[in-house]
Amino acid sequence: MAKIPLTKDGEKKLQEELKSLKIERPKISKAIAEAREHGDLKENAEYHAAREQQGLVEAKIKDIEFKLSNSEIIDNKTTDKKNHIIFGCTVELLNINDNSKVKYQIVGDEEADLTKNKISFNSPIGQGLINKKVGDEIAITVPNGQLNFKVIEIT
Repeated sequence: MAKIPLTKDGEKKLQEELKSLKIERPKISKAIAEAREHGDLKENAEYHAAREQQGLVEAKIKDIEFKLSNSEIIDNKTTDKKNHIIFGCTVELLNINDNSKVKYQIVGDEEADLTKNKISFNSPIGQGLINKKVGDEIAITVPNGQLNFKVIEIT
């Protein structure tokens, strides 16, 4: 099975979420016990809601534990490719079409969140940026057409 690439920040975020979910477990168990005391379980909405919540939390815990146990933490601070776009780096781009600037961090699929400008290295933009250098002009085909970028800065 292929390893799941994560940045150090991505691993930390998953660890924190796992810790939070494990703290939630006893609260849900207590809610189930209290709901049982109310009588007939067939028509007890509180009981069914608590059981559903328990199932969701347990599934999320298993998912995060799987991801963490099958992950490969990639620390790009030790690489000699400081002047190339690699996994984990942040890149500032100039959109040649409209002269706007955008910053993206190249991350794994599990960490990708476009609202936070974190894009997967497997996405069309991510794949188009990997191994490029400052000053490179790139044409990337995306579902909505073609994007034309110039690499301004890599951090």
